[in-house]
Amino acid sequence: MKARKPSNDMGGDPVDFDALVRPHVDVLYRLAFRFTGSREEAEDLVQDLLVKLYPRTRELAAVEDLRPWLTRVLYRMFVDSHRKRRRRRVVPIGEGREEAEGDPSDQMPSEAPGPEEEANARYTRARLQNALRQLGDHHRAVVALHDMEGYTLAELETLLEVPAGTLKSRLHRARARLRELLAEDGTL
Repeated sequence: MKARKPSNDMGGDPVDFDALVRPHVDVLYRLAFRFTGSREEAEDLVQDLLVKLYPRTRELAAVEDLRPWLTRVLYRMFVDSHRKRRRRRVVPIGEGREEAEGDPSDQMPSEAPGPEEEANARYTRARLQNALRQLGDHHRAVVALHDMEGYTLAELETLLEVPAGTLKSRLHRARARLRELLAEDGTL
């Protein structure tokens, strides 16, 4: 039996959830990975988002610029789930140290032709991801959205519903902390 697509109640073609959301899934996953630092948690976060939004397909179709809207919802879900997990979860020693192979950015083609340059690039990405994990949630989110995904401060002000001055402060502190962490690690 074929699954029925939700209709848009305006007559005409049914609203296609897949067509609305699929162009944004890669960006959402990349952001979720930056937020969580874990492939499994990123996959779970994006899946939870999609499951939560599927019944609201008609509302999604009415959103003018869907990517920032989805990013805001993903960020809120991340913050909510992270707060819940912090309150109830005990972190075993050694957890949270993902191997370099767990980083999706390792799958990007290397511009360096030799294996030594490739190994150095992989090491640097792993160190950066480790440093990102050590930032607080708000700092990690601002760095990921602004410096890695290219959102402007004006867009972030709308997305995160945080004043521009606070965002500038968070971004400055996050970058300073990243420099400090990377210098301690010997990466810089």
